Amino acid sequence: MGRRLTRSKVWSGRKRLIACGLTLGSVAVLLAALVLIANQRVLVSAEGRLYDDVGAVPVRQVGVLLGTSKYLSGGGVNPYYRYRIEAALALYRAGKISDLILSGDNAHRSYDEPTTMRADLLAGGIPAAHLYRDYAGFRTLDSVVRASKVFGQGRFTVISQRFHNERAIYLAQAHGLDVIGFDAQDVTGAAGRRVQGREWLARVSAVLDVWRGTQPRFLGAPEMIDRSPEQ
Repeated sequence: MGRRLTRSKVWSGRKRLIACGLTLGSVAVLLAALVLIANQRVLVSAEGRLYDDVGAVPVRQVGVLLGTSKYLSGGGVNPYYRYRIEAALALYRAGKISDLILSGDNAHRSYDEPTTMRADLLAGGIPAAHLYRDYAGFRTLDSVVRASKVFGQGRFTVISQRFHNERAIYLAQAHGLDVIGFDAQDVTGAAGRRVQGREWLARVSAVLDVWRGTQPRFLGAPEMIDRSPEQ
């Protein structure tokens, strides 16, 4: 015959469950607060620095095109990629930038975002001499900091979708850089909602990176861009 639980033991077990629930609730509240604070910091940093009209964008010598995969895992061209390429071409053709840093992931030989972007921009009419590949743009932090420390640019236009530009500007400002953003067309529907959902966590990561003083994974030899806008 099993041991009968006493009333005191039952009450003790209930108290532990209540305490555990309160602890989990507190953690959830803290995490939600962190997400909201991080989002607010990113939004505030980007105020007055985002443009979606080519005609309104200030002229800056260099644009930093943030990379992503050209193709979707299920097949077809990634619309985020296509819209970013279109945005970069629009800026160049309007004379709003004269050079582009193509910053993306090249973690292994079969995956090379910068070279893929370069091929499509060459096809769009931008001369090779105006395209600089940044093979170590593994994260947005790496892309903006390397634009300064490797390519010598403290003032540039970042090119991606608005949510991404906001985070890039936040990171750039934290490193003392003068950056504006040109917003490529965004993506709607289920794909857009998934990316936007991940962006909340990416902003928390960005704020924590700034707090910790995180630096790019690689720097390497300088590759200065010193051409004047008229050249």
